[in-house]
Amino acid sequence: MKSIDSLGRTTFYGVMPQINVQPTNRELRWLKHIERHGAQSSTYLHELTRDTHRCKDTSLRQLQKLRQAGFLTLPPQQRATEHANFNPYIYDLTKQAKDYLHEQGINEPTIRPHGHWVHQYMTSCVTSSIDILAARAGIRYIPAHEILAIKDSSLAIPIGRSKLIPDQLFALDYGGSFRVFALEVDRGTEPKTSAQFRKSYASSVEQYRQLIERELYNSHYGLNANLLVLWVFSSRNNQMRFLEMVEGVDGDLKRSIFTQAITGFHHGWRSSNLIKTLVRTDWHGVGKRRLSLSQTRARSKIPK
Repeated sequence: MKSIDSLGRTTFYGVMPQINVQPTNRELRWLKHIERHGAQSSTYLHELTRDTHRCKDTSLRQLQKLRQAGFLTLPPQQRATEHANFNPYIYDLTKQAKDYLHEQGINEPTIRPHGHWVHQYMTSCVTSSIDILAARAGIRYIPAHEILAIKDSSLAIPIGRSKLIPDQLFALDYGGSFRVFALEVDRGTEPKTSAQFRKSYASSVEQYRQLIERELYNSHYGLNANLLVLWVFSSRNNQMRFLEMVEGVDGDLKRSIFTQAITGFHHGWRSSNLIKTLVRTDWHGVGKRRLSLSQTRARSKIPK
């Protein structure tokens, strides 16, 4: 593949290198945001700093500069969709960027999304959207590594002979009162029921039932705030089927699970814009239960 086109312009597959580039304060915000959430599209990175820099074209040029300087890379997996030529570029950190953050003393032991790349990217879009939109509402996003540092614990929670590993963990600080959330992201690739050792809706629901009823998150993570579970689906039909399954489970679990369905990440996925519904509209629980991330009655505190 060509690294430049007939006019000498940068393509997806290559750039004209630049040397002696030092990231600006805005660009450091971009690098830190990717470090926190995972790979991010140019759309999200522009939204992150739109409070200080409103010109999107300038953002795109500066992102290209960071790529030319070796701080950012374009994961090739983003090309594996029929919409690739119409999607904004998705950026991730290079080793050079990670080393730079370490040298500046501002790197953090963040928890990156795991699993298949598109699943990772969907997860990063969800948490990034919540982080950016919560900040605009005066709500502070607390990433997983800050929660895990309370007891130097792992993301994975032992439950019997298995482990429950949320797709992500975060908290929201509403000015002294907190909510803590485990996040699960579903692209419709998991079976509804399965054999014991393969992840499915049924096995995940059972693990979370035990987690919530036995309050294992308190002893493992060192929390005294209740844990809520957010489940994001790429299909509204799967969302409805999942809620029906949860409704049939006895106990406290049905009061702790809330869901939303978002578009753009099903078959032939498309890179999404900032997902404003995650913060600005209610999440749906069993029956008529609703949850708003922009409002809280929580009074619990997270230990320091």
